[in-house]
Amino acid sequence: MTRLEKSTLTLTAVVGAATAANPAFAQDDALSSGDTAWMLTSTVIVLMMTIPGVALFYGGMVRKKNVLSTVMHSFAATCLITVIWMIVGYSLAFAEGTSYVGGLSKLFLRGMAVDAMNGSIPESVFMTFQMTFAIITAALITGAIAERMKFSALLLFLGLWSILVYSPICYWVWGGGFLGGAGVLDFAGGTVVHINSGVAALVAAIVLGKRVGYGRENLAPHNVVLTVVGASFLWVGWFGFNGGSAVAADGAAGMAMAVTQIATAAAALAWMLAEWLTHQKPSVLGIASGAVAGLVAITPASGFVGPGGALATGLIAGVICFWGATWLKHKIGYDDSLDVFAVHGLGGIAGAFLTGVFAVEAIGGTPGALEGNVAQIGTQIYGIVVTVVYCAVASLVLLKIIDAVVGLRVDEEQEREGLDIALHGESVS
Repeated sequence: MTRLEKSTLTLTAVVGAATAANPAFAQDDALSSGDTAWMLTSTVIVLMMTIPGVALFYGGMVRKKNVLSTVMHSFAATCLITVIWMIVGYSLAFAEGTSYVGGLSKLFLRGMAVDAMNGSIPESVFMTFQMTFAIITAALITGAIAERMKFSALLLFLGLWSILVYSPICYWVWGGGFLGGAGVLDFAGGTVVHINSGVAALVAAIVLGKRVGYGRENLAPHNVVLTVVGASFLWVGWFGFNGGSAVAADGAAGMAMAVTQIATAAAALAWMLAEWLTHQKPSVLGIASGAVAGLVAITPASGFVGPGGALATGLIAGVICFWGATWLKHKIGYDDSLDVFAVHGLGGIAGAFLTGVFAVEAIGGTPGALEGNVAQIGTQIYGIVVTVVYCAVASLVLLKIIDAVVGLRVDEEQEREGLDIALHGESVS
């Protein structure tokens, strides 16, 4: 290899690292076919995480009379958020703006020509990749309100929430906003995606109230096989979610994939063991939920930690999320239908915090507490608190407004009949 070739590879690695830290303002670069191919692939498999991933994962956990409505939530969210992202979401998240929100210069993807670049990839690819993140974040929320929310109200909430909550928080962390500027580490969406969706889900579940028969009737999943298939799609797609967040086919992407696999397996085993010790039997639903918890927790850390940190993150997150799903929910008394807050909210909080502990300077450029930078933990807590407070307040306001305008919940007769028939006129035979 010539010195020029070595220099080119080094420059590519540096640009890739800078892009991962602040992708919206990456320096223009010549098109890299390798980076572009990887990002095209990542975009496809991240979209696969929602349809069919989340659709099947959630669809299997509800009762049979609600499976179609639950799958519809993910499919409709994919359509709705795609259009919103194209019109205004991308601009608010990634156009140059203030410290708090992006500008309007990219409304309707204005100026996105074939040759428009974001670093070493076409801006169209970067935009679509980020679109899949906005899509899955909205879809994740639907698990908390499954089996009882009006479809019209859900669409209104997801649409407004994407514009007023998701896009601003995305900008704060990745688009040049104040959280990224403060040094909050979030490689692939611990705050932007998981804490954000988990907190919104918790607020929605509390505002909506419990399902009819909650605590008295059998609300068990109708088909755990569908849930395991959905979890498997999520696991595979997450390599694009985390690895693709390097925005380059480089060492950062490779390490992100490695730590993602390690943390996911560790969390699945931790949840399984905790359930085995607590309830004497390890369930299939439990190990699948544990795997998703590990995927969530490693997301913010995936570009900053090494294999050891990933192992510890997965083990800790598996236990915390199991505790959230089996004890905390019942202690507080809310009905989060499919444990969105326990898995995504608590998993995201744990992952964001542990990023500050296990971050390795040689990997992501910022040392964590174990390398002497204890202050990073405080920075991570700051990012967590800001995200939780803004998301909770904004989500509550949106839900109250929508409830006053169209109502949030179906009536008891429709809920007992099942939303498949009551709202969509269809059923699974």
